[in-house]
Amino acid sequence: MIELIANIFKVLNSETEPRQISLAACLAMIAGLTPLARPHNLLVLLLVLLLRVNLSAFIIAWGLFSGIAYLLDPLFHRIGIAILQADALNGIWTALYNQPYLLLTRFNNTVTMGSLVVALLLFGPLFVVLNLLIRKYREQILVWIQKTRVMQMLKATKIYQTYQSLRGWGGVS
Repeated sequence: MIELIANIFKVLNSETEPRQISLAACLAMIAGLTPLARPHNLLVLLLVLLLRVNLSAFIIAWGLFSGIAYLLDPLFHRIGIAILQADALNGIWTALYNQPYLLLTRFNNTVTMGSLVVALLLFGPLFVVLNLLIRKYREQILVWIQKTRVMQMLKATKIYQTYQSLRGWGGVS
């Protein structure tokens, strides 16, 4: 648990753009909230590899959202049933069900449908909120931490100065 928290702070304190961290967390939300073995998760993974996102943030957020998904599965089930049983959408579901390649998406599974709809609805707002929070953290909290007496003493040590000089070498970051 301590290592997870340390990894989160390492990502937040890195020189990665806040939007890259936010996008990684939002994509991880889709992959984490929805059942794993679905084609849309392959698309999410492809986007993670093609777009410039922070891979560490994606992995950490995926784990967190996967844990949250187990708690929210009953809610996802209810939302999925409501969407799949809506009379106005009956024709669409019938047409999609008759397409053999679309059956692989398992869109007719209530948890898959409910969790995917919730994740897609939360994608934009989560991106904006995380981006804002990361910027505020870096502008206020990180600056305050850098000014504390403990951090000033740590920066004055020979070990910290050596670490700073070697930071870009051989993948040490």
